[in-house]
Amino acid sequence: MVTHISLLFFVSFILACTFLSKCDAGDDNPKLHIVYMGSLPKTPYSPNSHHLSMMQQVFVENDSTNFLIHSYKRSFNGFAAMLTNHQKEKISQMEGVVSVFPSKNLQLHTTRSWDFLGLSKSVKRNRAIESDVVIGVLDTGVWPESDSFKDEGFGPVPKNWKGSCAGGKNFTCNKKIIGARHYTEDTARDLDGHGSHTASTAAGNYVHRASFFGLAKGTARGGVPFARIAAYKVCTALGCDSSAILSAFDDAIADGVSIISISIGSSYQENFEEDPIAIGSFHAMAGGILTVNSAGNSGPFPASVSSVSPWMLSVAASTIDGDSLTR
Repeated sequence: MVTHISLLFFVSFILACTFLSKCDAGDDNPKLHIVYMGSLPKTPYSPNSHHLSMMQQVFVENDSTNFLIHSYKRSFNGFAAMLTNHQKEKISQMEGVVSVFPSKNLQLHTTRSWDFLGLSKSVKRNRAIESDVVIGVLDTGVWPESDSFKDEGFGPVPKNWKGSCAGGKNFTCNKKIIGARHYTEDTARDLDGHGSHTASTAAGNYVHRASFFGLAKGTARGGVPFARIAAYKVCTALGCDSSAILSAFDDAIADGVSIISISIGSSYQENFEEDPIAIGSFHAMAGGILTVNSAGNSGPFPASVSSVSPWMLSVAASTIDGDSLTR
């Protein structure tokens, strides 16, 4: 009897250990993480080599290259990599690492609004100054054929612009949309509509006789209609990946945008060192570039504002003094 009990206990112990080990293994599958390392060193430095050497210290096999997804190396220091929890903990203890956090999926946020704000069509404008402004829009891309993005009357691209038109499949830039990059899918073309909406709200050219199915007829325009646009596609229909957002910030700062617009965010406040928008906008601020971020789609209730970094301009949603009536 004692032998049977001992055997039963032994088998149960083995099964429990096996189950727990499988659970541990399942919880420690590689997931996309962001390793943030602050500013780039002032001395000669090879980010790719450094990031790869860090990865090699936590991988037992020679496959670290396959798990290093992207290096942030133009405007700040860090990388995105597929890491287990154990590897994440080891890298977080390495010299120069500020934070290591999972890449999360953030969400998109968002007639006569400019008149309502006191910026009517009659406001005196300096076209030469406006046309030197480049707005970097981090969103779902843009639809370049839209009338809001026509370049009639626009002069040469600003001399300080260092970006490029890397819009990918079926995408062409002009003197209005002077730059494009994509980090999701194979094109910077907007297949959702959100990015074209936010870009045209900020800098859409004049579109006369515009309406919404015959309602609210008038002239559509952005706040700065003569400004240029650089589109950075970081979102798909499923959301906006943190690693893509940081890649876009890295490029936009180095490309020489004048200001960054990003109508994306979390549903809750993040710690600054684990918030891709807070990190990216901090380095933009250090380079003299203001980031304008939507405050969120939630509320009104406590802690419903996700954009709280003191170095950003947070913009809240509101209502306007107009209605569209149908019969």
